[in-house]
Amino acid sequence: MDLATNSLVKILVMIGSSVSIGFGIWHFFVPRAWNWYSYIDTRATELIAAVRAINAFFSLSLVLFGIVNILFVYGDKSNRYSIIVMLAATCVLWLTRVAFQVIYPQGSLYPSLQYGMLATFVIITLYYLISLLIVQFQKFPV
Repeated sequence: MDLATNSLVKILVMIGSSVSIGFGIWHFFVPRAWNWYSYIDTRATELIAAVRAINAFFSLSLVLFGIVNILFVYGDKSNRYSIIVMLAATCVLWLTRVAFQVIYPQGSLYPSLQYGMLATFVIITLYYLISLLIVQFQKFPV
């Protein structure tokens, strides 16, 4: 792979990962910012605990996926296989988010928010997917 293609993969992964990390950090604060628990009966303590745990797991996963992708693509200890596996897992994660936004859209009260979210999720997915395809079908030096 030439230097330009190698640089393109690194740039795309850095942008996608930065957005993933930012989205993950932001999502830690979403329940409080959007007052999630006001929609749940206060007596449903197990449901509140489950929502809190799922959000923490989701948020942390986004942060960790972003960090690991950056470390693999920029690090000198990873190999092509590990990069492909990590990018593929990240693509599945973001493709799932795109599918959910299409099937069960969030932000539907405000069309600009709904379609803005969809566009953002598609763009992040494309950053990772293009990187994955480049690494998969060309020799990515590590």
